[in-house]
Amino acid sequence: MKTERVMLSVSIAVALASLPAIAVAQASTALAGLNTAEAPRVTQTVDNRVVSTLGNTHLALISALTPTAAVADSLPMNHMQLILQRSALRKSALQSLIAAQHDPSSPKFHQWVTPAEFGENFGITDADINSVKSWLISQGFTVNGVYPNKSQIDFSGTAGQVRQAFHTQMNRYTVNKVSHIANASDISIPSALQNVIVGVAGLNDFRPQPLHVAPQVGQFNAGKRNFTLKQASASSTNSQVNPMALAFTNGARGFVPYDLNTMYNTTALYNKGLTGKGINIAVVEDSDMDVSDWPNFVSQFNLGSYGGTFMQFQPQLTPSTGNCTDPGNATGDEESIETVLDSEWSTAMAPGANIWVATCNDAGSTNFFGGVYTAANNLINATSRPDIISASYGYGEGYTDTASKTAIDLMWAQADAEGISVFVSTGDSGSNPSFNGSIINGVGVDANSFATSPNVTGVGGSDTADVLDGTTKKYFSSTLNTVYGSALSYVPEITWNQSCGNTTAAQQLVGLTALQFCKNALIYDPEGLYATSESGSGGPSSVDRKPAWQRQVHGAAKDQSRDLPDVSLFAGSYGGYSWVILCTGDYPCAQNFTTPVVLEGGTSLSSPMFAGIQALIDQGMSKAGLSTDQGNAAPTLYALARSEYGDATGAVPSTLAQCDADNGTKGTAKCVFHNITGGGNSTQCIEVEAFAETTPDCYFYGTIANFEGFYGSTKIGLTSTSATKYNPTTAAYAAQPGWSFANGLGSVNAGNLYSAWKAFVNAP
Repeated sequence: MKTERVMLSVSIAVALASLPAIAVAQASTALAGLNTAEAPRVTQTVDNRVVSTLGNTHLALISALTPTAAVADSLPMNHMQLILQRSALRKSALQSLIAAQHDPSSPKFHQWVTPAEFGENFGITDADINSVKSWLISQGFTVNGVYPNKSQIDFSGTAGQVRQAFHTQMNRYTVNKVSHIANASDISIPSALQNVIVGVAGLNDFRPQPLHVAPQVGQFNAGKRNFTLKQASASSTNSQVNPMALAFTNGARGFVPYDLNTMYNTTALYNKGLTGKGINIAVVEDSDMDVSDWPNFVSQFNLGSYGGTFMQFQPQLTPSTGNCTDPGNATGDEESIETVLDSEWSTAMAPGANIWVATCNDAGSTNFFGGVYTAANNLINATSRPDIISASYGYGEGYTDTASKTAIDLMWAQADAEGISVFVSTGDSGSNPSFNGSIINGVGVDANSFATSPNVTGVGGSDTADVLDGTTKKYFSSTLNTVYGSALSYVPEITWNQSCGNTTAAQQLVGLTALQFCKNALIYDPEGLYATSESGSGGPSSVDRKPAWQRQVHGAAKDQSRDLPDVSLFAGSYGGYSWVILCTGDYPCAQNFTTPVVLEGGTSLSSPMFAGIQALIDQGMSKAGLSTDQGNAAPTLYALARSEYGDATGAVPSTLAQCDADNGTKGTAKCVFHNITGGGNSTQCIEVEAFAETTPDCYFYGTIANFEGFYGSTKIGLTSTSATKYNPTTAAYAAQPGWSFANGLGSVNAGNLYSAWKAFVNAP
């Protein structure tokens, strides 16, 4: 088996060798007529005595905190990224190019560039780079390398050198009971360099977290055809019976690939020979998985005949900067559930695709986004690049400094210009993505800084409506087939929301509004043990502007912000009933599930699933003689949605109502999108009196005397755009016809999406 894996990796590497030639051939058209020539912008002598402060180069939240200790000057600060400031000319040129690359009427449509061409045309000049490098070296730093995009320099040093060169102290701070390192103030640099430097990404260790729910372990009950849940680990959810949960908490449903293939109609594409074959999907991670998990998953669900492949590796630059090391610990309970989820469920939707598990160690870098950022960035700047990237990690923009956010958006813009389709999970905690597994407090509405780039597609979370509606027998067979599936068709969806803010659950279970449902819950839950913000995330960016393609669909928010999500797929269920099955090292899948398996969910599931759907589209475009790579999917998705939902100002077409997810398979059979209009992602939020901090965007409906038996007096509420009233128009956020903060455009019928996509890219 080990020899087979080695040969597999070699064969994939050989296959990749042809990619750069294709990219170069296309790029000549993309760059035709482009004039981005410019003179060096560092024109003065670099003098360390004449400095300028770069604004917003430290985390705003740090200013309100008292440091617990100063960091020792000897602390290594490895692989920081100096983010370079591109000129207005080159920024504008890149935006124009990407717009043309997504315009079917443009001669530059789907003509992509290489990393070297990106750097030459949209980075900063070699002379300016050399000026910055020389200054870094003069300050005692080690320059590990310049990225091909000519927009960032990888360098290492110590906390003392950072203090000396950038005039900021590195301190330790405690945030939510976790110790962090961060710079205490904005950085300063020689004034001669201020026109070409944004800041340093890597001066704090606030990194995005995996966006999955706490894994559960289930033992299959053949008689009941469900799983009896066990507590997976000490970090799993509270083992007491939740007084708000449904009566089925002692049993759970485990979805298999067949179920999601049926729901989202990828089966129709398999029947056409579209399985993702030849398409490379990279899932970017900061931890390894047991490499035996993937073949076990493929074997268990009979996916081997489709010919998909798998490899786990550490992506490097050429020449290497040394910033991506192997995380290791890929066996037993040390393997990453996130990595397992991403690799297996991208395969579940695209069983013929090549799955690249790209991992970089967090410990090898103090960069803000650690291993996940490094893995993605190195892939995008590599010679051989994937067609698709899925990133299932995130943190709010409120936890992101300017340099780091600039680095993220630059990375994703480069990927788009190169033709790579990027999908990012939007989060698992409602209107603020930073509280996965906990409760929103101390901050208000926010959006995932990893997903708010206009050059990626943000994927939110939905739930199947059958359990709350009592229609399970209509949509699922009473018996399992040979691959353990039971779904009969598309199943109507609602917003994934596990809190009492779930309006559908409140109405269907007890006939109440969500607000009254939450108030009643205080009677049974006086310490707030079951308060949660677990839900699919959505919200407006406070950094990125709304792209033109997002303005033009019915329901689009009338704001100036890049809004999330763009689309949604299954992520979880109210009451913890529905999950997907994973095959892990500790709990490998056995025939007929005679041994326990891991059950999982979250928008970490939604993103790799949509990446798998994109792989089917990419293969179809290639077979039709069109460009294999499609770049960011979002502009095309919104263009197709306008046909079904109508635009932001015109008459509403009949297909808006027809494509409502509530109509089920019969009503939505011809639709590209399932418009999810049920529920919303308004969740619980708290304000702890002892913390002496306020929680904005929260409507408080009660007070808990001693929250969780430990924190003392605490106000509890629901996320809302108004602190004085709570109704469907103020809830943050309610589902609605057309686009919404709860579900974006909704989920998709993959078969119909492919047909519509093919027609769109062929349109003059």
